[in-house]
Amino acid sequence: MLQLPETPRIKSLASVEVAYESCRQVTADFAKSFYLSTLLMPVEKRQAIWAIYVWCRRTDELVDSEAASKLDSITLGQHLDAWEERLERLFAGKPEDDFDVALVETIDRYPDLDIQPFRDMIEGQRMDLYRNRYETFEELDLYCYRVAGTVGLMSTVIMGINESAWDKSPWNAGRAPYLPIKEAVALGVANQLTNILRDVGEDARRGRIYLPLEDLRRFNYTEAELFQGVNDERWKRLMRFQIRRARQYFVEAEQGITFLNDDARWPVWAASMTYSWILRAIERNQYDVFNRRAYVSTKRKLSALPVALMRAKVL
Repeated sequence: MLQLPETPRIKSLASVEVAYESCRQVTADFAKSFYLSTLLMPVEKRQAIWAIYVWCRRTDELVDSEAASKLDSITLGQHLDAWEERLERLFAGKPEDDFDVALVETIDRYPDLDIQPFRDMIEGQRMDLYRNRYETFEELDLYCYRVAGTVGLMSTVIMGINESAWDKSPWNAGRAPYLPIKEAVALGVANQLTNILRDVGEDARRGRIYLPLEDLRRFNYTEAELFQGVNDERWKRLMRFQIRRARQYFVEAEQGITFLNDDARWPVWAASMTYSWILRAIERNQYDVFNRRAYVSTKRKLSALPVALMRAKVL
């Protein structure tokens, strides 16, 4: 488990190089597939992505960790309040621990990095304090944006835009190059929807249902049956519906990759492909997300690299 942030103490902070190395180690330990894709980036970009990943993970663990499970929602809310105040200080260039050093340096390197997606992610964690059900997909979509779509917004600034891909037709004269903001958010939402489908059983054991309740009713499937792990034809139809929705977000996201800088397209294609394959694994498991965890093997992930490279070159 990643160490949660503590009350600031007066101490000597790490050098930038050591801080980035700490972020690299955390990313490699906790997000192996994601880490693999970052190694395809130039050094500065991968370091920035590691720093952002660690901040996002620490934000998540304020609410979703073994330590957090022992606290009440009021206390957790206070921790999030303090974390948001600390975020403001980070954007003011005031790190409070070694991981902060890396993020402050990243903010300095990439001045277009906006604080709002970071704030929005904290709001997503607040939603987990008082909600364990989502009535409609629109409600779930907001949650997915806050906890994952925001990562797409943060990362796009680091990836950079390929201005040569911009249509320079006369009618576009004077207009700024297209920014794939909508597509960046779509990739984050696609990943989060995939997480939700993979983790249905785990979430149910914690009393949580992230599948929209309106969808359960559409397929005549009850909350009680979900908690019991009933995997019948109704459940399979429900899961096929959810998987189609997630794949639509992956397709939308992929349409924006061509606008990214040359040195970012390959890792983003690789990450998108390998993460979407979790949906295939769910299908191979006959939609049993109650007793079997869907995953993509390292060998399979590596097989995506040449295909991702080809797509980065021609799409």
